[in-house]
Amino acid sequence: MKKYTFTEKKDTRSGFGAGMHELGQQNPNVVALCADLVGSLKLEPFIKENPDRFIQCGISEANMIGVSAGLTIGGKIPFATTFANFATGRVYDQIRQSVAYSNKNVKICASHAGLTLGEDGATHQILEDLGMMKMLPGMTVINPCDYNQTKAATIAIADHEGPVYLRFGRPVIPVFTAADQKFEIGKAWMVNEGTDVSIFATGHMVWEAIQAGEQLEAEGINAEIINIHTIKPLDEEAVLKSVEKTGCVVTAEEHNRIGGLGDSIAQVLVKNKLVPQEYVAVNDSFGESGTPTQLMEKYGLTAKDIVAAAKRAIERK
Repeated sequence: MKKYTFTEKKDTRSGFGAGMHELGQQNPNVVALCADLVGSLKLEPFIKENPDRFIQCGISEANMIGVSAGLTIGGKIPFATTFANFATGRVYDQIRQSVAYSNKNVKICASHAGLTLGEDGATHQILEDLGMMKMLPGMTVINPCDYNQTKAATIAIADHEGPVYLRFGRPVIPVFTAADQKFEIGKAWMVNEGTDVSIFATGHMVWEAIQAGEQLEAEGINAEIINIHTIKPLDEEAVLKSVEKTGCVVTAEEHNRIGGLGDSIAQVLVKNKLVPQEYVAVNDSFGESGTPTQLMEKYGLTAKDIVAAAKRAIERK
C-alpha cells in the first residue's frame, strides 16, 4: 500500500479561493460572481486585486446564473459562486435553460456540499447535487479531494469550454496531493494499485478510502484505490481496467446513494463487465444537524464503512 502523509489540514473551499486568486492574475476574462457569501467562498484576494471583475449579486442566485450566462456572450468566463444547495437546487431551472441548454461557458462553483457542512442541518446539506448536475447534457461535473486538487481544478476549468459544476466543502481535511499537480478533466487518478478490490472514491471520501486501504492491508487485502474527481465525463477506461484486475467494486461518496458516483460506475459495469458492487453513500435520506465527524459516522461514510463494504464485495466474487 502506497503511503500518504500530510503536514497540514485545509478546507477545499480555500483551495478554490487560492485558484481564483491565481486565475485573477493569469486570465483577464475571468469574472467572479457571488450571492452574498464572499467570505465563505474565500474570494477576498481575487476581489482585492480585481474589483472591476467582481459582481456581488446578493441573495439572488437565479439572477446570478442569468447574469453569468449573459457575460459569456461577451467572451467573459464567469465563476458563479455560492453554497451547493443554492447553486443547484434553488436555481436548477435557470441552469438548465440559460446555461446547459445553450451550452454557455459558465463555471458553477459550489461550496458547503454534503453532510460535512455539519451543524447547518438537512436544509443546507445537499446530497443530490452531483446527480442533478450530471443529468444535464453537456455539463462537466468535478468533485476534487483536497486543497491542492481543488486549486488545480479551479484553474483547469477556466480553460475548458462549456458549463462546469465544481463542488467543494467547508471542513478542514488532510492535504495529501501534490501542490504542483496538473489537473486533467475526465482523467481518474490512481491512488494505489491493488488486486483484490477496486475502491472508487470522490471528494472528501478519497482520504477515507486511503485510510481504509491501510486497514485492509493489515488484514492481507490489497485494495486498488482510484480518485474519481471528475464524475462527468467519467473515466470509463480506468474503471474497466481496474475491475478486470480485481473483479469487485466499492464506490464511496458524500452524496445520496441514488444518482451519484456509484450509479455512474454501475452503468459502466452493467454495459461492460458485471461484477459485485457495494455502495458507501447516504442511503436515500436527508441529513441532520451535528458535527461533520458525528454525521460521517452515523451515515456510514468512514474508513471503517469502506473496509466493511470491501469485504462484502470480495465475498460476493
